[in-house]
Amino acid sequence: MKKALFTFFFCGLILIGRSQNASVELSTTGLQTGWFGVWLHNEVKIIPSMALRSEVGFDGGIYGGSFYGGVGLVMTPVLVLEPRWYYNLNRRISKSKNISGNSANFLSLRTSYNPDWFIISKFDNINVVDQVSIVPTWGIKRNIKKHLTFEIGIGMGYRHYFAKSAGYLENFGELALNSHLRIGYRF
Repeated sequence: MKKALFTFFFCGLILIGRSQNASVELSTTGLQTGWFGVWLHNEVKIIPSMALRSEVGFDGGIYGGSFYGGVGLVMTPVLVLEPRWYYNLNRRISKSKNISGNSANFLSLRTSYNPDWFIISKFDNINVVDQVSIVPTWGIKRNIKKHLTFEIGIGMGYRHYFAKSAGYLENFGELALNSHLRIGYRF
């Protein structure tokens, strides 16, 4: 009888342990690089399936034309605040897949600010107009080994340019695309 009770109790503990909901990590920090840029990020748990990602880094772009006398790369600072909902954590756990470092699919609302503080470029006198973009994004984040990460995402939203502060007659907005492919290191 004692053996049967012990077996029943032990199996019950295993079932309770397996039935718990998966959760994002309390906090994770890393450095990523992608097509054009480099970013330092931190994700902090809000609720079990959501994290608030903050980012600071450099966004890159290509410019050119007869005015500049060639084609070049420009790097501008960027500040990002992005709530992320990792929607398939429980499914990944049920399939015995890794969720460390918030390794899952996500939906987010990427909000970024590109200020005209300074520009990194081979040409002088290049300015970037201050801009804010809000882009709903779908993505996938996975771990490669213990510290390496891979992330891909795509989304479409709105970008607002504060052109008056740069001497233009009025501010304006446009459609914004967020398409990223990044590889990184998680500390």
